Amino acid sequence: MGLPGKGLVEGLKVTARTLARRSVTEQYPDVQPELPPRSRGVIALLEENCTSCMLCARECPSWCIYIDSHTETAPSVGEQARERSRNVLDRFAIDFSLCMYCGICIEACPFDALFWSPEFEYAETDIRNLTHDKERLRDWMWTVPAPQPIDPGPAEDDA
Repeated sequence: MGLPGKGLVEGLKVTARTLARRSVTEQYPDVQPELPPRSRGVIALLEENCTSCMLCARECPSWCIYIDSHTETAPSVGEQARERSRNVLDRFAIDFSLCMYCGICIEACPFDALFWSPEFEYAETDIRNLTHDKERLRDWMWTVPAPQPIDPGPAEDDA
């Protein structure tokens, strides 16, 4: 059997050691934190790649993506060519007060129109201002880091 109060003494030693250590404080507003390479901050939109297919909005579990579009008809190019129709994006908005930052919308997009941006400073004083339109999402696109190189994997033997 151990001595009575041994656990209490060991706990007090840990507390004393922690109190003697100097605290490490990040000076956040003045010094920007060093983020990991693949950190998730906010969702950015590359509008040129968006075809208004609405897969991201359908797959979103919190229904925070709003898309409005209309169809335009392009005139035929030649005599036997037919007219083509295409979707034109009118509104693309994400309500970040509802967003769970799960990334399902980014995974679901077949045209690579959505990306993770490391930006995390987009706090608002009013919750109604957390719905960001395509102009704001496009501005974050320029902060998206370049993709990391693909790992070549193990070398194959010629045997």
